[in-house]
Amino acid sequence: MSETLEPTVSPTNWTLSISCPDRAGIVHAVSGALLRLDANITESRQYGSPDSQQFFLRIEFEADATADDIHAALAADAKRLQLDVKLAPTGRKMRTLIMASKTGHCLNQLLFEHANGGLPIEPVAVLSNHPDLAPMAEFYGVPFHHVPATPETKEAAEAALLQLVDDLDVELVVLARYMQVLSPALCQKMSGRIINIHHSFLPGFKGAKPYQRAHARGVKLIGATAHYVTADLDEGPIIEQDVTRVTHAQTNADFVRAGSEIEASVLARAVNWHAQGRVIRDGQRTVVFA
Repeated sequence: MSETLEPTVSPTNWTLSISCPDRAGIVHAVSGALLRLDANITESRQYGSPDSQQFFLRIEFEADATADDIHAALAADAKRLQLDVKLAPTGRKMRTLIMASKTGHCLNQLLFEHANGGLPIEPVAVLSNHPDLAPMAEFYGVPFHHVPATPETKEAAEAALLQLVDDLDVELVVLARYMQVLSPALCQKMSGRIINIHHSFLPGFKGAKPYQRAHARGVKLIGATAHYVTADLDEGPIIEQDVTRVTHAQTNADFVRAGSEIEASVLARAVNWHAQGRVIRDGQRTVVFA
């Protein structure tokens, strides 16, 4: 199987991501195909999983070649080695729809880093089930869509989301503290294209006001997990995690502030790596060539 993200200009810098059953000769075959294109490899990372017996390869290279040229050069080996190939121009901005509810720290981080050239995404819309974050989206010049989501309107809200995905050619959806559970049907339809962020406590606290309950229990570590969305709530393949220490001397507000900072940074890293093609699924896990 092969996939190409189409460029808007004729590039000479490409990113190639490959997964396939592990066996001898994969790197030799792929590098040989690139050599026949007179390509110059500028970055190469690889990993063979002893658990899944899958092999993963990510290569950045320079070549005066089209996507069709590259796929043609790989075609014979792709069939022989069962290569799952993804190809994209290096640095291409991924069309991204960001969803958030009332809390804006993750949304602000993504829009700020994009505005400063730190994220290879193109935010095409912000969608929220509340109107609170409209001024933030307006500040960054991103169209804002208020789509209420209640038990009675959930089906219509998800239909509106999918319509936006189609209308705006959205490649990635980011749940930047969007406090609604997506339906299994939507998760399946958008599999591998939705990234979520949630807090990670030791021990864990699900439900309302997790930071306050963590503070009451005297938690010493708080963190965040960014993952792909699946029908199993908060249990999709993990892309990135981080933790920070907290102490008994800190207040509830300190916990919330520390949690907000780590959520925003972890989500931004996960989005950055996904957009650069540095994340490859390996069943319920991910291989991240960060």
